[in-house]
Amino acid sequence: MSKDSNHDPAPPPGLDKRDWIAGLERGVSIIEAFDDANPRLTASQAGQRTNMTRTAARRYLLTLQHMGYVASDGKLFWLTPRVLRLGQSYLESARLPRVVQPFLQRVAAGTNEIAYLSVMDGDEVVYIARNGPNRSMSTGYVLGARVPAQVTASGMLMLALRSDAELDEWLTTRKLTVFTSHTIASMERMKLELARIRAQGWALSEQQLDLNSRGIAVPLRDRLGQAPAAAARRADRGRTGLPRLRDDAVVRHARAGQHHAGAARQAFGRDDEGGEVARLDAAADQRRGRGHRRHAGAVRAVHRL
Repeated sequence: MSKDSNHDPAPPPGLDKRDWIAGLERGVSIIEAFDDANPRLTASQAGQRTNMTRTAARRYLLTLQHMGYVASDGKLFWLTPRVLRLGQSYLESARLPRVVQPFLQRVAAGTNEIAYLSVMDGDEVVYIARNGPNRSMSTGYVLGARVPAQVTASGMLMLALRSDAELDEWLTTRKLTVFTSHTIASMERMKLELARIRAQGWALSEQQLDLNSRGIAVPLRDRLGQAPAAAARRADRGRTGLPRLRDDAVVRHARAGQHHAGAARQAFGRDDEGGEVARLDAAADQRRGRGHRRHAGAVRAVHRL
């Protein structure tokens, strides 16, 4: 993006210039510039992180302050809780989390652990629904939490089920981040693991993100057979003290999850007149296509209650 605020950037592929509002993109990029490493920014710093001039960034910050999304002491700016309304609007309006909730409840009741529904956004998994026993709901991922896909069962599953071209592009352009001694750190090993996941139709991730958890995930497919979402159960090893699952137990849990995911797919197919799951997949493809990853580091932290 040019730092000359008088010239708008070219619209992304697939969008006509007359339908493109560059100012909206810039305003959103200002919000995404804040993260755990940059909770407070000056106008100059915000401009540097969004490739704008200080003057342009300051105008957007002052507008966001007027709208209540940003606060300031005259020099530094920071986000306000009002920003949470943006994510809450999705959680309250999307049909997918509501339709799948009864099936997450069944999984949670059958396993006595927390069950999640997640979707991919770039290289991260975003949790959009969850259900579990009352004693467990004070732990785990909050709604809207974002986690690197490479270390979660849901993320690895959705990566494995991408097209060959998309998966090859991911494998050749990414660097794996190591979180624990169990994290898959080799691209060659990751490629083999994703091939195995694709063949069996479910994924297991154990102690890759932290040493106290394991997850088993199954795909939630849309009417076209695509899998833009995944349902998973997460067991806290530190709390349960469970030994490592035997292979037959893993398969049994995975098959139970596939049964519930199949029922959820049928229910969602009846309710999804607008094709919401397909839109999720299409939106993710569009974001990948226009290089939205330049802001992917804005919300990297793993959020926990």
